[in-house]
Amino acid sequence: MQLISIDEARTLYHTADSVHDFDHILRVLVLAERIAQAEGADLVITSSAALLHDWGRGEVESSQTNHAKVAADRARSYLMQRETAPVVVNAIVHAIEAHRFRTPPLPQTLEAKVLFDADKLDAIGAIGIARAFAYGGAHNQRLWAARESVNLRRWQEQGDDADAHTPVHEFVVKLSRIHKQLYTAMGRRIAEERHLYMSAFFDRLGCEVRGEA
Repeated sequence: MQLISIDEARTLYHTADSVHDFDHILRVLVLAERIAQAEGADLVITSSAALLHDWGRGEVESSQTNHAKVAADRARSYLMQRETAPVVVNAIVHAIEAHRFRTPPLPQTLEAKVLFDADKLDAIGAIGIARAFAYGGAHNQRLWAARESVNLRRWQEQGDDADAHTPVHEFVVKLSRIHKQLYTAMGRRIAEERHLYMSAFFDRLGCEVRGEA
């Protein structure tokens, strides 16, 4: 049973930027299905949540609105109009609400944990590097900053400093920590290699900026 097709979902992301566009959705979908199969999660709930999890993000990015909540609300309305069983709707909505790294709620179901891991895996490794620099370029960020200039405690207490943020900041405050915060065994296995590749890249970048390599 399929609640939403890829072609139907594609029409929902016409306002998305290159970091959160439908290519991102498709990558998350593939990862989510791979992890779900390995972990025994419900594929209908997992795939539906993956296809809907960033719906509306491009419309709320510049505001303080929680994009996961926006996507969850839209998904609930969409699925209810299709007369989807309430228990299935609630499971999909929870997975979408709980997929963010920085804000609650935490994922409580296996399907929510699968979506969380799949979405975070797309933020690390080679694709994570590409996305960090694509976002930085779109927001006129500097290319590099010394890691010692990144105040992790400030970020944890006060959030992002948009004027100072760089891809290196993103690596220190978020990307380098993702592999330790995944929920599923398969997600953690995939993350291990991606994390090592990404860490080596940022080490090399620093060396080249300093003229050491």
